[in-house]
Amino acid sequence: MKVSDILRVKGNTLYTITPDQPLADAVAVMADKDIGSLVVMDQGDLVGMLTFREVILAIQANGGSVGNAVVRKAIDTHPVTCTMDTDLDEVRRLMLERHARYMPVMDKRMLMGVISFYDVAKAVVDSQNFENKMLKAYIRDWPAEEEPGR
Repeated sequence: MKVSDILRVKGNTLYTITPDQPLADAVAVMADKDIGSLVVMDQGDLVGMLTFREVILAIQANGGSVGNAVVRKAIDTHPVTCTMDTDLDEVRRLMLERHARYMPVMDKRMLMGVISFYDVAKAVVDSQNFENKMLKAYIRDWPAEEEPGR
């Protein structure tokens, strides 16, 4: 299974923010849309990822409030990325290795989408469920063996 398969099912809704917007605006968008990340774009280029992890760290560093911080001060400027052709096993390995819950999907410099650890886990479970159904159907339709001597 490829990343393109996940995005085809998930859809292509993207939420982005610019690095110079107030962090409070980013928090409001994340809360309003019930999302855990925003892709940070500057003049059409990916410049980072803002996830709830970075938001919490920024709030803690600012004495418990968002204050007047801008997005640029909180983002991960080197997020792990993948392409539409990246295999799901590689995505799982990268996410686990880098402790990344969200991964931008890129086609050269163009942002194609974002996949989450949840999206990956759901794809794996759905694939396993389909395989189990096919195996059970195959077993159920197994031809009966003839008894010896007949």
